Amino acid sequence: MAQKKVLAVVLAGGEGKRLMPLTADRAKPAVPFAGSYRLIDFALSNLVNSRYLKVVVLTQYKSHSLDRHISETWRMSTLLQNYVASVPAQQRRGKEWFLGSANAIYQSMNLIHDARPDIVVVIGADHVYRMDFHQMVDHHVASGAAATVAAVRQPLELAPSFGVIETREDDPSRIARFVEKPPTTQGLPDDPGQFLASMGNYVFTADALIEALNKDAQMEDTDHDMGGDIVPYFTELGQCGVYDFTTNEVPGESGATHYWRDVGTLDSYYDAHMDLVKPWPDFNLYNSDWPIFTRQSISPPAKLVRSATKRPGTAVDSMLSQGVVVSGGTVAQSVVSTDVRVLNEAWVEQSVLLDGVVVGEGAHVRNAIIDKNVVIPEGVRIGLDRAEDEARGYTVTESGLTVVSKGQFVPPLG
Repeated sequence: MAQKKVLAVVLAGGEGKRLMPLTADRAKPAVPFAGSYRLIDFALSNLVNSRYLKVVVLTQYKSHSLDRHISETWRMSTLLQNYVASVPAQQRRGKEWFLGSANAIYQSMNLIHDARPDIVVVIGADHVYRMDFHQMVDHHVASGAAATVAAVRQPLELAPSFGVIETREDDPSRIARFVEKPPTTQGLPDDPGQFLASMGNYVFTADALIEALNKDAQMEDTDHDMGGDIVPYFTELGQCGVYDFTTNEVPGESGATHYWRDVGTLDSYYDAHMDLVKPWPDFNLYNSDWPIFTRQSISPPAKLVRSATKRPGTAVDSMLSQGVVVSGGTVAQSVVSTDVRVLNEAWVEQSVLLDGVVVGEGAHVRNAIIDKNVVIPEGVRIGLDRAEDEARGYTVTESGLTVVSKGQFVPPLG
C-alpha cells in the first residue's frame, strides 16, 4: 500500500460548560489531568506516537493557557517540516467565529490546501486513551470509504451523551444510521446493554471532506457539526465506515482493556482520576512504549517528610507530582499535582488537587476537586458536609462531588 500523506486536525475550541468551574478560566483541552498533564496531551501524544507529525490545533474559547502549553511543549523539527501549530479562529470566511466543529475546519480550509494531504485525521482534544491512528488510517484506505468513524462500546444509559452508531445488517463495516446524542437507542444484538458510541475520532479522504464541508457551509438547516452533520452526510451516501477501537493494538498495552474515557463532566473527570490510583490501574500512565508527553516541571522531586511534631508524611494508593511536599499529613487514593503542600495532620482522601494547592494543618479534604492555587486554612473541612460546602459557594454535583474553583477564597474557621 502506497504511503498516504496525512494531516491531523485537533478540534480544541470547545467551551466545556459541563466541566465548569474548571473551564471558567481555561479551554476544556487545557484542563489539567493526572497531576502533570493537560487533556490535550493525550490526543497529541497519540498522533505523534502514530508518526503523524503535521498537526494543527483549532482553538477558540479562552485559549491562552492552551496556546501557551502547546507553544512551550509541542515543538517539532522544522528541518523535517513537522509541526504542531495552534490556529485560532481567524474569520477567514466572514465575520463569524466558529459556528461548530465542521465550520471550524471549513474556516481553516487554507490549512488543508497548504498541506495537500491525501487523508485528514480529525480528532477531539478532551478524551483519555491510547490509540494508534496509523492502524485506523490503514483500515480506512483498505475499506474504500470516504469517511471512517472510530467506535467504542458504551453502556446504554449513556446514549444521550454520545453520537450513536448503527451499522448495516448486510455490511457491519458500514454505518447505516448515525444520531448525535439521542434520548435513547437500541442495544447491540450481541449485548443489549451496550451501544456503539462515536469516539469523536474521524478519518476522511481529503477531497471528500473538502466537498462535504463546502456543501455544509451553504446549507441553512445545519449545526455545522462533525458528528451531527458531516458524518450523517457520508452515511446517507453509503460512504461512512466504522472502525472498531477494540481492534487497535498499542505497543506496551499487553492485557489492556482498550481504555477510553470521555471526561466531559466533573464526575467523569473525577472518576478518570480515581481509575489511575487503583493498585492495578484501568489506564496505565507508565507505558514507556507509548508515552504521554507533556511539559516537564522544573520543580524538585516529591517529598514525604515528618512535621515539627515528628508526625510522618504518608501517601498510599496515590500519585504525587513534582514539587509536592507532604509534611506530617496523609494522602490516600488521591492525585496531587505539582507544588502542592499538605501540612501537619491534614488529610486528603479520594481527591484531586491541582497545582499550587495548600492544605493547612488539620484540614480535611475528601471526595473533592481543588483547582489551582487554593489555600485551605487550618482545620477547614471540604467534601464532608454537602450543606456546608454549598453554603461556602463551592460547586457540588448531584453525586456529592465538591469542586473548589481556581484561586477561590476559602474562609478560615470561626
